[in-house]
Amino acid sequence: MDDVDRRLISALRHDARASLSDLSIALGVSRTTVRARIERLSARGDILGFTVVLKEEARRDPVRGLMMIGIEGRGTDRIVRQIMGLTEVRAVHSTNGRWDLVVELGTETLEDLDAVLARIRRFDGIATSETNLLLATRKAG
Repeated sequence: MDDVDRRLISALRHDARASLSDLSIALGVSRTTVRARIERLSARGDILGFTVVLKEEARRDPVRGLMMIGIEGRGTDRIVRQIMGLTEVRAVHSTNGRWDLVVELGTETLEDLDAVLARIRRFDGIATSETNLLLATRKAG
């Protein structure tokens, strides 16, 4: 993947419905180049698809948080399965450093968030956690 591919992906993240003409002008390449690169990136699996974000979905989850989790022992797979089964969980990421997992949560109220945090903290094998509320999203991708 070269600089043109990265700039193309960035432009598509900003507006996946942009015309080939608009993309070619923005990138300084021909429409044929833009089309070929999109097809190549899709065929290679770099681009998995395109999506639509509805206004209703953007309003979903007025309370959002990131929960960092430290796990003791070898129970990571089991804990991930338990966490993935919770309806409030939007994503689970493994990571390095101090935390083993970062969990994205979304709820309707602070009370609901508090309840799911308490539930997760009770899972056997969770040694420590820290949660941060997400106040604003500048760019979603």
